[in-house]
Amino acid sequence: MPPRTVMSTAAATAAVLALGVTLLAAAPQSGAAAAEPAPVTDYCQGQCDDILPPGQNGNATLVEILGNKAFGTHPAHSDDQIDRYDGLVAGHTALTDQKLTDFFNDASFGVPKDRVESVVSPRDDVTITRDKATGVPHIKGTTRYGTEFGAGYAAGQDRLWLMDLFRHIGRGQLTSFAGGALANQGLEQQFWPQAPYTEADLEAQVAYIRTHEGPRGEQAMADAQAYVDGINAYRDKSKNGRYFPGEYVLTGKIDAITNVGGIEPFELTDLISIASVVGGQFGGGGGGEVQAALSLLSAQQKYGVAEGTKVWESFRQRNDPEAVLTVHDGTAFPYAGKPDKARGTALPDAGSVTAEPLVFDRTGSAGTDRKAPVKAPANLRKAQGIYDDGVIPEGSLPGSGSGAQKRGMSNALLVSGKHTASGNPIAVFGPQTGYFAPQLMMLQELQGPGISARGVSFAGVGMYVQMGRGQDYAWSATSAGQDITDTYAVELCEPDGSAPTKDSTHYRYRGTCTAMETLERTNSWKPTVADSTAEGSYRMQVRRTHYGVVTHRATVGGKPVAYTSLRSTYGHEADSIIGFQMFNDPDLVKDAASFQRAASNIDYAFNWFYADSRTAAYYNSGMNPVRAAGVDPALPVKAERAYEWKDFDPAANTAAYTSFAEHPNSSGQDYYVSWNNKQAEGYSAAGFGLGAVHRGDLLDDRVAKLVAEGGVTRASLTRVMAEAGVTDLRGEQLLPELLKVIRSRPVTDPELNGVVQQLESWRAAGSQRRENGSGSHAYAHADAVRVMDAWWPRLVEAEFRPGLGDDLYRELTAALATDESPAASHGASGAHSGSAFQYGWWGFVDKDLRKVLGQPVEGPLARTYCGGGDLGGCRDALLASLKEAAAQPATQVYPGDDTCKAGDQWCADAIVHRALGGISQKTIHWQNRPTYQQVVEFPAHR
Repeated sequence: MPPRTVMSTAAATAAVLALGVTLLAAAPQSGAAAAEPAPVTDYCQGQCDDILPPGQNGNATLVEILGNKAFGTHPAHSDDQIDRYDGLVAGHTALTDQKLTDFFNDASFGVPKDRVESVVSPRDDVTITRDKATGVPHIKGTTRYGTEFGAGYAAGQDRLWLMDLFRHIGRGQLTSFAGGALANQGLEQQFWPQAPYTEADLEAQVAYIRTHEGPRGEQAMADAQAYVDGINAYRDKSKNGRYFPGEYVLTGKIDAITNVGGIEPFELTDLISIASVVGGQFGGGGGGEVQAALSLLSAQQKYGVAEGTKVWESFRQRNDPEAVLTVHDGTAFPYAGKPDKARGTALPDAGSVTAEPLVFDRTGSAGTDRKAPVKAPANLRKAQGIYDDGVIPEGSLPGSGSGAQKRGMSNALLVSGKHTASGNPIAVFGPQTGYFAPQLMMLQELQGPGISARGVSFAGVGMYVQMGRGQDYAWSATSAGQDITDTYAVELCEPDGSAPTKDSTHYRYRGTCTAMETLERTNSWKPTVADSTAEGSYRMQVRRTHYGVVTHRATVGGKPVAYTSLRSTYGHEADSIIGFQMFNDPDLVKDAASFQRAASNIDYAFNWFYADSRTAAYYNSGMNPVRAAGVDPALPVKAERAYEWKDFDPAANTAAYTSFAEHPNSSGQDYYVSWNNKQAEGYSAAGFGLGAVHRGDLLDDRVAKLVAEGGVTRASLTRVMAEAGVTDLRGEQLLPELLKVIRSRPVTDPELNGVVQQLESWRAAGSQRRENGSGSHAYAHADAVRVMDAWWPRLVEAEFRPGLGDDLYRELTAALATDESPAASHGASGAHSGSAFQYGWWGFVDKDLRKVLGQPVEGPLARTYCGGGDLGGCRDALLASLKEAAAQPATQVYPGDDTCKAGDQWCADAIVHRALGGISQKTIHWQNRPTYQQVVEFPAHR
């Protein structure tokens, strides 16, 4: 097994002994139910709250879908959390602890008798109780198997169609399953090459967990099998009872009249496929070394090798001394840094890089959006074409869409008890995973032998609560994104000894000319009621090597190579199940230290946060490979044994990994914030964008002020989160410097001076993107917001392009987009996705303007760009771009889409819950905020 960090011998022994008891109850049982377990004590005492819009219920029958399309009606509990979530925008300014449940659910354990809506027992050893307020399933089992079976059954009740979608996305078979819409083609073409597996590969991952993770691995797979059994039990019952999700009719899987057709049974390997989608998108990190190399080469071409490298490094900002940190007490955790003298770097020859082709043998509508609508029965016409734009519209998932990058999301705010009114730590935290209907995650409470938790899990892998609360502790995560993916340059060869070309399909592995493995997916589709895309098909193909999947071809020093991407978690998509199992085990997690040890068993790159009545704590997880000395992880490296990861075994994709203590971790710091910012000193950024200005500053500045004042409450910490969530980062952090340059001399153009005054007024009012009155759908300072949206991309170009030149500017903007405003469709998960201001040129602009203004700058850019470093020239460039921006009408700044009319500023920002099924939801006010969020303060402990 991979050399994981381990608990102390005593703790490990105790955990195994405790686990042995639950293993006895792992097998399916029948007959009389086991004895009622002892009641669980809830140590939060009514001070744990949560929210997950739009609502718990994510399944809809055909009748319910047609009702939604015809009359706008919604199934019960499909939209009853959306108004409270939306209401915090207007309500946060007057928020008190007593008013929290106006905007959040009561996340206490159990359901009082007078609040029970329904109780079902799919087996005699488990009950699923749903509450009247939200319909959340509270699953209580008397056996381990029954508990997990109930979790699967409840998942089927709430997310059956969604789980089916995601297992097909993970397998690269979305178009064959749901239709050939162009967005579906694009989605599977982006996701499958990141985690391409054969069925044997998926089965091997299941076996690996069973055989390499000890008793917990065996228990995890027993739990997963029980969960799958529960899903399949509901699948059968809903099919036979004709209350299955209506999408199966609309996509031609089941006949509405005869009930002929079916829903494919779920298998353990489906969980691996779903985990590959979830973990790869939210828990990945690194990669992109080919684009980094291209931008470095461009810098070297412009400035020469030495100066060009210096310029490039100043933009790369591996360890910017001004970056906001989660661990801010000065503790350093060196990882993935720049070596003093790099070895094995494999930069491509100029102009030689080509992307590896993926799609072959297109027929019919493949590669197009050509439609051929079927003649729908009269009773189905209201739902015709609901998937014509794809089951998941292009760009809606993080890391998908044209030109998209993998983006981490989520935020966390925790304050130590030393600075709270009660003396107990307070946490406001949650994952920011986009907005969908139904949501990708689902709420549940699990109570059974060895399991006691409430919170969210991604649908389809919900054996355990992944983020939530236990009996006397709560936890959450943000995407960390540290470098766990490297790019190797494998030397190409021909088995007969002839000269290789860039198209060769053999490569040298440890001296032997070795054939690349070819993996393929052939998909075909026909038009259905839901998706009118005309009949078509294509074949996807990837080449796999011992060093990962081929992404590009090039020459290095004139020799043909293939660039490959090697991710440490590839082939280990579900190994993190052990860590999640531990989080849910009250006999294992008893304090911050035991939680951190449990978190070290999560292989994906996440920042984990913990709070109980005594301690707030943090741990960064991930399979961080130990690299060979001298290897530069920011650039491609030669695929030779001298430059491989330490103890690298390609057969299992295992290696040596950094130790527990080498991962950023902390306990008892005065406060913690995370919004996917830099973790700690020395923990090198895996890509561009972790510089002097980051959206994490919106949290850090506010929480630091709260802590300095003291007496922090749940409401006050929630208020600063909500305020940051409607604040424009550019307006708060950068507009003061821009105005300082502009006001260095009087603005003599009266019209332009009026625009500057509008920006000044907006900044003085807090730089918010917020309605001027609840429900007005119009922003206060609307013109200033419009000007900033139009100005930012222009000012960045005016500031940097003249100095960098066209080629280098193009390559650097390819590595890091200049803007990610709420209205920008190129953001982390497309337009209307909530998440904004994560990555952009904020830090570059900040450092450059401060240099022009003569202010101190730590870690400056290698050159000064605005106006060539001259204050007057910089001012002229900024004013010229501002004048151009001010003249751009709202209809051009906000061009409109399928949700909004051109010029509708509020709507352009607004959050849309993208329909993954047949039920649509209303548009709500923009918030840059976690999708699922907890507000917790434990007053007591076991």
